[in-house]
Formats: sequence, C-alpha cells, structure tokens
Amino acid sequence: MSTTLRLLAAAVLMALVPGQLLAQGPGKRPVRVLVGSPPGGPSDIQIRLLLPKLTEALGQTLIVDNRASNNGIVAADIAAKSPPDGHTFSVGNSGTHAVNASLYLKLPYDPVRDFTAVSQFSTTGMVVAANPRLPGVSIHDLVAYAKKNPGKLNVAIPGATGELAGGALWAQLKLQMTNVPYKGSSPSELAVVSGEADLSLLTPLATLAHIQSGRIKAYGITSTQRSAVLPDVPTLAEQGVEGYEFAFWNGLFTPVGTPDSAVRAAHRGIVQALQVPEVKERFRQLGLEVVGNSPQEFSAVVKRDVEKFRKIVTESGITRL
Repeated sequence: MSTTLRLLAAAVLMALVPGQLLAQGPGKRPVRVLVGSPPGGPSDIQIRLLLPKLTEALGQTLIVDNRASNNGIVAADIAAKSPPDGHTFSVGNSGTHAVNASLYLKLPYDPVRDFTAVSQFSTTGMVVAANPRLPGVSIHDLVAYAKKNPGKLNVAIPGATGELAGGALWAQLKLQMTNVPYKGSSPSELAVVSGEADLSLLTPLATLAHIQSGRIKAYGITSTQRSAVLPDVPTLAEQGVEGYEFAFWNGLFTPVGTPDSAVRAAHRGIVQALQVPEVKERFRQLGLEVVGNSPQEFSAVVKRDVEKFRKIVTESGITRL
C-alpha cells in the first residue's frame, strides 16, 4: 500500500473511533464538538486529527457529535442555540458559514452573528468528480456529452459549497444538470462510485483513493493551482474555464458570547496541532493546505466569502426556503 493510501486509511480509521476514546480528560464536564457530516468526511477527519492538542489546550474531554444533514444545517443550528459556556464547539465550512447565509431564505441561524470564529483548519479546491462510465477525460469532453443529454446527468450535492460551485460552473458552461442532495461528502462520493449519481464536486480528500483505484474520474479541479496529491488533474482555468475559482475551507466555531478564555485556548490548541509534523503531513497527503489563522483573520474570511457567495447566489437564482 502506498504512503498516501496508508495515511488516508489511518485518518479514516481515526475518524471512526468514538471521540471519547480519542480525547480523555480529567473528569470535567465534556466539551461537545458538533460536525455536520457523517464520520469519514473531510470535516470529521480533520477535527479528529486535531483532537489530542485541542483536548490538551482545553483540559477537558472532547466528544465529537456527528449530526449529518443537507448542507450541515442541523449541526450548525444546534451549535448556534447552545449555551455559550465553552462546552460547545462546531466544525463549520465554506458551505455552512458562507454559502448558506444567502442560499437559504429562512436559515435557522445566522452564520456571522451567531458564531465566534476560532481558527480555520485548511483550504482546498474541489474536484469535478465523475463515474468512469462518463466519456472523455477533459472538461470539454464533459461539456460535449452534457449538451447532448440536457438535464439527464445527476449531480450528487454533498453540501452548500459543492452545490454553489457546481451551479456556477454549469451556468458558465451553459449546461443543464439535475441536482440530488446528499447528507455530506461520504454519501455523495459513494453515489458517484456506485453510479447512483453521475457527478459531484468533492475535495481531493474525498476522491483521492477512488481516483487511484479507477472508481472515479476527474475532469478538473476548481482551485487556481493543481492539488499536490492529484498533480495530474488540471485546473479548470488551465482548460479554458476563465475566471472560475472555488475553494472549500473548514474551521472551528463556537456560539457567540463564549468566554474569550475558551476561544483563546481552543485557538491555541488548533494552531499547535496544525504544527505537529505528523499532522501537517497527513493534511498534505489528504490534499489540504494548512491555515491555522487567528479568530480575527478567520472571521474576516467568513465575512468576505458571505459577500462573495451572495453575489453568485443572486446572479444564479439558486435559493432554498
């Protein structure tokens, strides 16, 4: 087994181990970390890789609470309405805390007003991933096939970022696709592998092993640079899709009003964890660019992307009740 596959297998295995076993504290009231996707997805794997240092910084047991739902709304809503006493954190992403702000007309939480940003874990592009039965190898091959079959290709939607990134891409390429929502990245990737769905926009982490095994093909990646773990997958910009760029990020949040001491401790734990050589290497092998910014810097990223995606949502007409 290659080094990449071993690291991926270790990370996925780690993601399936209950949080109680990964983070034993000194008997204080446990701290809950809400994750809006099933075990094994990008958000879940990242927080579990960071748990040991985060536990050390907070001095308490951390329990990962997976609450999978469309676009991560359930977990984010629970977190937003939890007491701001330092015992609730949540893993958010560019979908739950930037896209959802404009995508939903009646979102039950405010991604900016209801949360304090702690630190961003990572950023990455998204792969235009397809079942191998689809023809060709380039985005132009996909365009040609989709135009001959308007509305017949099903796109598995893993979350809000994937939906908006896909919607913007299909609009720019003048393609008609049919979106099918799934509860997170793992169900979406399995839908593409099985042929239940034709396409999805997924992170390199979600597609790496499947691309290596031939169970998924990649038509391109949405970032401005190629992924270090998928160097043979060209960017969409390289293939002539001008002005198109989407990044997917993950990070830690806590309900607004949480004591500064808890926010600072959690930030310290995240930054320390991201500097551990083994953790940095795992993130790199999983196609993730490490960030570890300050609460103020992360808050600025969220606000910037809320405005960026609001413009795209308005122009595309994609909304949810």
